[in-house]
Amino acid sequence: MRSPVRAKKHLGQHFLRDENVALKIVDALAPLSFDSLIEVGAGDGVLSKHLVERYRKLELFDVDQESIDYLKRTYPMHVDKIKLQDFLQWDIKDEIAVIGNFPYNISSQIVFKIIENKYNVVGMVGMFQKEVAARIASKKGSRVYGIISVLTQAYYDVEYLFTVDAQAFEPPPKVQSGVIILKRKEKLKLDCDEIAFKSIVKRSFNQRRKMLRKSLKDLINEENSKLIDRYLTMRPEQLDYTEFVELTNALAPLK
Repeated sequence: MRSPVRAKKHLGQHFLRDENVALKIVDALAPLSFDSLIEVGAGDGVLSKHLVERYRKLELFDVDQESIDYLKRTYPMHVDKIKLQDFLQWDIKDEIAVIGNFPYNISSQIVFKIIENKYNVVGMVGMFQKEVAARIASKKGSRVYGIISVLTQAYYDVEYLFTVDAQAFEPPPKVQSGVIILKRKEKLKLDCDEIAFKSIVKRSFNQRRKMLRKSLKDLINEENSKLIDRYLTMRPEQLDYTEFVELTNALAPLK
């Protein structure tokens, strides 16, 4: 069935057409406890129609005026919930959960936005390009494990839920998609300087082929090297977030 909204390439729009997949995504919200829900990239409403039935405190975001106009015509009782709003530019002030079939071109940015607002975002169920979903959920030792893996898993429990074939969309993308869930950890404050933690994670993976003694050499001295001796010959993909916390405390201790 062709979408009533024209898919726009520059917005990365691929409209989900498989109702079973749509229901699985919406049902995946069940483990999350939240008051308000934001759908990012509501598009032509394939998720929205189920969400408006289940959740009273719901807002539907999209940056495409055609999508917004269609949703308002389709759900006239919910026009106050339908907003022409860029989630990346939105000031998150309340506690929310997030759901969406995310445009591939901004999906990683959405995750980083959630991490930046971790005290307000309790969790997320989202569809990504499969490779991105796998990277976010990957564990240390994986070849796709990287910056977004560590930073996300520092604050959220991540689970890869299922894969969605390209033929489930209109127009079909050139890749498969993957759906993941983020559930916020009870403890959000890391036991280290969190700005230094983020910097050290990024620096390490920006030179991921190098041992940490090379990529972080300007932070290492005779005193702190004794504390992290076992890490010096390791590469960043061998450390989980708790080990990066330990590394941060040695290299940039809290004052």
